Amino acid sequence: MSSTDNSVKEILDNVDLAREMTVLSNYENATIYYQGSLQLMAKFISQIYDPIRKNKWQQMQMRVHKEYQELKDLKDILDTLKTECSGDVPIGVRKRDLPLETNISDLGMVNDPDVWPAPTPVDHGILARPKGKPSNSRRSDVKKGQTSARASSSTNSRKSDVKHLNKAGKKDDRPSSSKSERTTDASVNDDTSGKSESKEEPEEKKFECSSMERESADVLERDIVQKNPNIRWSDIADLQDAKTLLEEAVVLPMLMPEFFTGIRRPWKGVLMVGPPGTGKTMLAKAVATECGTTFFNVSSSTLTSKYRGESEKMVRLLFEMARFYAPSTIFIDEIDSLCSKRGSESEHEASRRVKSELLVQMDGITANNEEPGKIVMVLAATNFPWDIDEALRRRLEKRIYIPLPTLEGREALLKINLREVKLDPNLNLRSVARKLDGYSGADVTNVCRDASMMSMRKKISGLRPDQIKQLPKEELDLPVTMQDFEDSIVKNNKSVSKEDLDKYVKWMKEFGSS
Repeated sequence: MSSTDNSVKEILDNVDLAREMTVLSNYENATIYYQGSLQLMAKFISQIYDPIRKNKWQQMQMRVHKEYQELKDLKDILDTLKTECSGDVPIGVRKRDLPLETNISDLGMVNDPDVWPAPTPVDHGILARPKGKPSNSRRSDVKKGQTSARASSSTNSRKSDVKHLNKAGKKDDRPSSSKSERTTDASVNDDTSGKSESKEEPEEKKFECSSMERESADVLERDIVQKNPNIRWSDIADLQDAKTLLEEAVVLPMLMPEFFTGIRRPWKGVLMVGPPGTGKTMLAKAVATECGTTFFNVSSSTLTSKYRGESEKMVRLLFEMARFYAPSTIFIDEIDSLCSKRGSESEHEASRRVKSELLVQMDGITANNEEPGKIVMVLAATNFPWDIDEALRRRLEKRIYIPLPTLEGREALLKINLREVKLDPNLNLRSVARKLDGYSGADVTNVCRDASMMSMRKKISGLRPDQIKQLPKEELDLPVTMQDFEDSIVKNNKSVSKEDLDKYVKWMKEFGSS
């Protein structure tokens, strides 16, 4: 068994023991186990690198912490009841069981009804809850009854949470809308609704649909980028015009929703056009990171199905979910594969229906979404804009050209790619950028990657595998020199031809809208 499995088992055991102690009213030990499980969870989460799995465990950590807070609240109420109680008669003693010479008025029990004896705890080898004092007022009894009711409902909720936590430890790739999680969320919400003293957390929105569409909705929810891709505007060299337009289309309508109404309504769609490797997909990732909207990363495989009519339903369901989670952004990469020109001889009937449904839904975004700040924007990218259907081109109101990087852009891109690599003091990045004229952003990155490996190749040349294994890291990690870049440029040619660039420029002159 691996250390990860041991950590998960230890966490689950601690949580189970904490809940068992709570059910048995052994609140002191329950507090210790809850604290231990939270510490183990925090240590375990810090070692998880998968963002989806890490998000699941963080949700589990929040729920266990919530149970721990409820236990602390319950202990505070019990401590308050103990301080309010008076007399020396323990709970569970009836007046008729007292000696005849006992003065009941001295015990603060005048006019009080008989007190029921405390239930005998089941012998599990664990100490039962310490007995307290009887209350001298009816109000204390009422508060005690409410506390018991809350503890009972919390117990039932925690039992369902145990099952959910076990499932999360074994199978972390389930979507957040699975049946077990929805059931657990409902039980947790029912538990917290009866607590007027605690602060209620905002309930997470869940997209509701018919049972027949639930599986399709789960597929689409997996395409929601839950954790940001960690791509900032600063990670993208140059392309200031494209950054400004995307900020205007997504960020500003959320900051100033009152301004972007009527004729100033936000753009429904933005199409990024340009040769391969110029940063179109990275711009979309930066939108998901910087703008904080619900981001749907959709591909043609997500929206296609072998069953008749299923593809159109997936398109409709996608836009319904986007309106529900608004403000949101739907990113469709390589949209030419999904929405090529209609009417050709080779076009299939199913493909035509999908295109028609996509066009209808894009036209319905503004009509069905009039609330300010609730924005749904379609962000698309393509390398073949001349193959896109005319109606889709009209709905993508902003069409911006992502060109090859300029001299300043190539120099900035070299600095970004080489920021974690040792550089020779005599290396002139400006001179390297001039030699990379006509290279795309991806080509420049390949050149940097190849140049950073040149010193390693020279060191291991002619050595056997066992000799290579014995080489220290310091001998391999040498600064990148100008000669390394010259050798790398000879081996890596540019990937975009002059004829392709002329086609993009011609299309933008005719249909561009930047």
